[in-house]
Amino acid sequence: MKSTKLEIENSKGHKLQAYLELPANEKPNNYAIFAHCFSCSSTLNAVKNITRALTKHGFGVVRFDFTGLGKSEGEFAESYFSANVDDIIAVNDYIEEHYQAPKLLVGHSLGGAAVIVAASKLETIKAVATIGAPASVSHVTKHFSHQVEAIEAEGDIEVNIGGRPFKINKEFIEDFSKTDLLEVTKNLRKPLLILHAPLDEIVSVDNAQQLYISAMHPKSFISLDNANHLLTEKEDSLYAGNMIGSWVQRYIDTKDNTMFATEGEQLVAHLNLKEDNFTTSIQTAKHFLIADEPESVGGNDFGPSPYDFLSAGLAACTVMTLKLYAERKKWDLQEVFAYITYSKKHSDDLEIDVEKPTRFDHLSKRLKFVGDLDDAQKQKLKEIASKCPVHRTLQSEIIIETELV
Repeated sequence: MKSTKLEIENSKGHKLQAYLELPANEKPNNYAIFAHCFSCSSTLNAVKNITRALTKHGFGVVRFDFTGLGKSEGEFAESYFSANVDDIIAVNDYIEEHYQAPKLLVGHSLGGAAVIVAASKLETIKAVATIGAPASVSHVTKHFSHQVEAIEAEGDIEVNIGGRPFKINKEFIEDFSKTDLLEVTKNLRKPLLILHAPLDEIVSVDNAQQLYISAMHPKSFISLDNANHLLTEKEDSLYAGNMIGSWVQRYIDTKDNTMFATEGEQLVAHLNLKEDNFTTSIQTAKHFLIADEPESVGGNDFGPSPYDFLSAGLAACTVMTLKLYAERKKWDLQEVFAYITYSKKHSDDLEIDVEKPTRFDHLSKRLKFVGDLDDAQKQKLKEIASKCPVHRTLQSEIIIETELV
C-alpha cells in the first residue's frame, strides 16, 4: 500500500491537498472518500488508520484536507459547512475524471454530516458511513457560542478550538444553521452505517440515535464501545475501518482480484511491462503477493524485492523449524525472531581461502529467543536453525530448469 499525493482544485480555485491510498496490488475494485473532523486534517492518525484498513477491503481511498486546514489553500473562515460539502464534491469529481467514480463516502464527526449531505447530491455514491457524527450541523458552534456577540460587533474574530487559534466570521457561523441534517438523512435513501462511541464526550451518542431514527432502511449501527471521539487508540480506528469495509460489500459491486492459473506449478509471477514498471504479481493457488524494486533503482517500492523474498523464505523456514523442534523437546520457547540480511561480500572479508579472490552471496542470520531457556538449549536451537529445509537448499547445489510455455 502506497500513498500518492494529489492536488485537487475546488470550486473557489483553492488547491486541496489529498492523498490516494491504494490496495497492495495497486488495483482497487472501488473508490472511497474520507472527510475528516472539524478543525482536524487528513494526517490525523485515526484518518490514516481507517483509510488503510479500507484498502485491505479492495478500496482506493482519498483522504484530503478541507479548505483552510492542513496543507490545503484558503482560510479557515472559508471552511464553513457548505464549503466542506463543496470540497467533497470537488474531490469526487476529480477522482471520477481521473480514476473512476467513488461509491463510498466516510466522514468523521462534522465530516460525517458533510458526507451525508454530499451523498444526497451525488448519484454515483452507493453507501455512506459516519463516525461520531452530530445530528445537527450547528452542533459544532458550541465551540465558540460564547463569542457570537463579539462576532456581531467586530466581524472577524479569533477563536480557540482544540487549543489552536482560528479566525471566523458571521458568514462562517450562519452557514451552520442552513442545513437540516435530519431531513437530509431522511431523504437520503442510500445505505447508511452509523458508528458511534457510547461514551463520546464531544458528540453524545444521542446524536447517533437521532440520525438512525431519521434514516430509512437499509441502515446499520455499530458501537465503538470505549473509544473516544477522535479514536486516538489505534485499535479503535482500525476496528472502525474494518467494520466499514465489511459492511459496504453488501451494497456495492465487488470482484475478486484477477487470479492467474499456476499451470500446475506451485506459483506464478506476472509482470505487465506497459502498466506495472517492476511491480510483479505473485500468486500461489490460494495466496497473492506483490514484489517490486526500491525507488533507488527505478521501482515503485510497492512490495518486497526479489532478494527480500529470498531472505523471507529463509527466515520463515527457520522460525517454523525451531517451533517444531522446541515443541518436540518440550522446551519453553515462546517466541522466536530471525533477522536476515542478504548482501555481497568479498572472500577476503569473509576470510575464505580461495584460489582466485571473488565476491560471494552472503546471508546473515541473527536469532532472538523469548522463553525460559538455558545457554545449552539456545546453542542447540542455533544449531537446528542451520538445518531448516530452506537453509539446506540454499547451501546445496541447485538445478534450475527453464522452458518456454
